[in-house]
Amino acid sequence: MRTSSDFSPAPTFPSSPKSQAVSAPTRELAKGPPAGPRGLSLLRHHAAILRNPLDGIHEISARYGSFVRLDWGPLVFWLANDPDAIKHVLLDNAKAYRKSRNYDGLRLALGQGLVTSEAELWKTQRKLVAPAFTPGRIARYVPAFVKAAEEAADGWRASTDRARTDVHHDMMSLTFRIVGHTLFGTELGGEADRIGPAFEEVLRFAEDYSMSLVRIPPSWPTPANYRFKKALGELDRLVERIVRERRERLAKGHDAGEDVLAALLAARDDDGRPMDEAQLRDEVLTLVGAGHETTANALAFTLYLLSLHPDWERRVVEEIHAVSGDRSPTIEELARMPILERVIEESMRLLPPVWGFERQAIESDVVLGHRIEKGHIIGVSAWTLHRMPDYWENPEGFDPERFTAERKKARPRFAYVPFGAGPRICVGASFAMLEAKAILAVLLRRFRFEVTSGYRLVPEPLVTLRPKGGISMTRSFR
Repeated sequence: MRTSSDFSPAPTFPSSPKSQAVSAPTRELAKGPPAGPRGLSLLRHHAAILRNPLDGIHEISARYGSFVRLDWGPLVFWLANDPDAIKHVLLDNAKAYRKSRNYDGLRLALGQGLVTSEAELWKTQRKLVAPAFTPGRIARYVPAFVKAAEEAADGWRASTDRARTDVHHDMMSLTFRIVGHTLFGTELGGEADRIGPAFEEVLRFAEDYSMSLVRIPPSWPTPANYRFKKALGELDRLVERIVRERRERLAKGHDAGEDVLAALLAARDDDGRPMDEAQLRDEVLTLVGAGHETTANALAFTLYLLSLHPDWERRVVEEIHAVSGDRSPTIEELARMPILERVIEESMRLLPPVWGFERQAIESDVVLGHRIEKGHIIGVSAWTLHRMPDYWENPEGFDPERFTAERKKARPRFAYVPFGAGPRICVGASFAMLEAKAILAVLLRRFRFEVTSGYRLVPEPLVTLRPKGGISMTRSFR
């Protein structure tokens, strides 16, 4: 696994991954069998993926190209790291696919929330949630982003200079509090130390469950199932508290508000009935998790990468001071910080919080000239896609200039998918980017973050990509 602080060189890819398939989706079948390992080679690659999905998938793509077929008994799995294939599956013919069986572990935790639901239920949920993430509504959240970051910074300022800290933990606490204020109108900050480990346990269970060849029923009395149920109980109690407090406020005549929770409580079906308690729980828990987990990971990874590249940190800090001086940034000022935005984008290229996702065919299709039968799974590894040398020069290097307007335009749109793509692109993508910019603009103006001596980053691919054991850094005053 590439765990060194400078990301050691990746395997060499074929000079043209597309050479093994036609250049664009077509109904015409390619001549010859699809690329992919067979026999003992397949078993070795399968074992490598089980040991480490990041490196295992990366090695297969390096050897066989950007569209690879893996036959695991009755299960047929395709690795798609070709922008044309990704566009076809996620956008052009998205109706032919659904989320794969490997989301079953996440469904055990989140139920039928926005991330895991399908078909008409998902469409209904998306319509309910989307108004909270329009550009106008997100702009109104910026003061809350800034206030939470400033309050965290004030607390740190009262501590010792050059304090050692786990910035991943710090960012999880900060984004957890922001989600509470912006999406649910409540204070969650005091519960971060309890809820954070519970979410981690749930995500670990979901990943292990999806990767298991033999799935043990959650009802069985195993240690893993016990830990999962205990963690899920913590999360359910949090949701119950959020909903109960809002209903109590409504009963006292308070304004319903305009956040996501207000929309969920006001929702009615065609017969005028409100959302049932189980569905409400699933939606709230999904938004609590998705609303803070990935952004916290992206923030922690960005601070880590900036500490390894002090020239880029200097450029970011100079930009922050040039635009907003010693004041908290406004939304208009954040829009004038392109260097900061490029740094975040490059961080999510190298260390994508959503490191991979899958779709399962619900009808036959043809992708890059290869027949996809009903039931086949197509997986996209953003970790590998974001390192494909056909689209990224010096792919292991840290170069935010990749994200200038000119270089973005020259690159295939679907070569970069940190938030997914197509109809099911993350509804909170703009929210997350603006939140990350606001937080970093506040924190980097006031503090310098340096990796502690001897620390090595170990990316851990659970449902999201996390830093295993946190990120040990020293936080000093500017």
